[in-house]
Formats: sequence, structure tokens, C-alpha cells
Amino acid sequence: MLAKRIIPCLDIRDGQTVKGINFTALRQVGDPVELGAKYAAEGADELVYLDISASEEGRRTFTGLVSRIAARIDIPFTVGGGIASAEDAARLLDAGADKVSLNSAAVANPALIDLLAARYGSQFVVAAIDARKTGERWQVTTHGGKRATERELFEWAREVADRGAGEILFTSMDHDGTRNGYPCDLFARLAELPVPVIASGGAGCVGHIADVLTRGRADAALAASIFHYGEIPIPVLKRELRKMNINVRL
Repeated sequence: MLAKRIIPCLDIRDGQTVKGINFTALRQVGDPVELGAKYAAEGADELVYLDISASEEGRRTFTGLVSRIAARIDIPFTVGGGIASAEDAARLLDAGADKVSLNSAAVANPALIDLLAARYGSQFVVAAIDARKTGERWQVTTHGGKRATERELFEWAREVADRGAGEILFTSMDHDGTRNGYPCDLFARLAELPVPVIASGGAGCVGHIADVLTRGRADAALAASIFHYGEIPIPVLKRELRKMNINVRL
């Protein structure tokens, strides 16, 4: 069995790492390069950097930060935010990113997933999906959660997998930053797809991460607040997970 991955997420706004609740009330928590280096040294398996205002403001993800990150860390990292073309992806790859995360641009132009998967390989393409519950359905949103779409979570997840995305990073907007746990039932359904699923939104304790990796069948757990505020150091988290017979790398 492949080891489950632990992935700190760093949301970037104006060059600083920020964190909020339900995608709002953002506060600065530190320098993204220094935090990334710290998490890599502590045993993080990967990192995800999301320029959360790039699509909203019509900017391209800033390449300079990616170059600085690549110079400091030796673990894989994914970059997302404002990636709207193959040229954007190529620029980030050349700067040192291992993967790109597509969200708003993929919803607007699904063929972008096919193009990048064909050009670089599926392993380079992460489909990020943000959704909130609206009535009985999970509605996909774009532009940092500010724009509702007609897409439904499960049909869109299947489509991105069919188009060649190598991974799906799903964030429940209803759980993001609440520290009340992940929606494990949703992740268990997404796990039926033939691509790895990264769980995002709601980690508050070791038990929440253990639940989404077992009951939720996620391949990786992504979290932010618990790491940024030093509540659960990565080495402690991994030791506790191994005590629960969850296969993680130490």
C-alpha cells in the first residue's frame, strides 16, 4: 500500500502566507519560503502553495516566489492560482514547481486539463475543486470561492479525471478553517475515482486526519491552521498516525 501523504498548504496573498475561515477573514501567518523550509525539514511529504487572489484579480502566479521556494526545499511542491494557459504552466515548471493546480481556469476551459496532461503528463496536473453545499448538491465555485458555477462536485471530479488530471485536491468550503473535521463521506465517494484524492478543509486534530485517511479513503491530507499555529507538529502527527496503523513516512 502506498504511504499516505501529509501536505501543509500555504495560501498566499500579497507575498505572505495567510489563513482564514470559510475563505474569509484572512490573517497573515508568516513568510511562505521560511514556512515551507520549516515544514520540509519537519517531514512534510509535499507542499501546496496557492496564490488565492490571482484568479480574482486577474494576475498570473508570481514566478519569483516559486524560484525562491525551489531553491530552499527538497520535497515536491504544487503551485496554483491564476494559471490560465500552457504558457503559465511552463513558466512555473521552469521556475521549479513540480506540479500545477488548476481551478478557475479549468472550469472555464476544461480542455486546458487535456492539453497540459498531454504535454507534460498527468502527474504534473492537479485539479483543485472548491465546493459548498447548496440544498442537496455540492456546488463547485471558482475565483477563491467567490463565484458559483453550474458544476456539481462529483460530475466535475469525474470529468477532470477523465480529461487526464493526475490528482484531485478537493476543499469543502463549508469545512475550511473550521477545525471541525473533514467531510469523510464526500471523500469516500471521491475515492471511487481512478486518481489520488487530496483531502482539504477542516483539520483540527490528529483524529480528523486519521479519519479522512481511513474512513474517507483519501490518499493525502492537506492542512494549514494546525501547522501554521504550531498546534500539531508534523513529526508528532506522523508518529500518532503510525500508532493507529496508518502508513505514513516518518
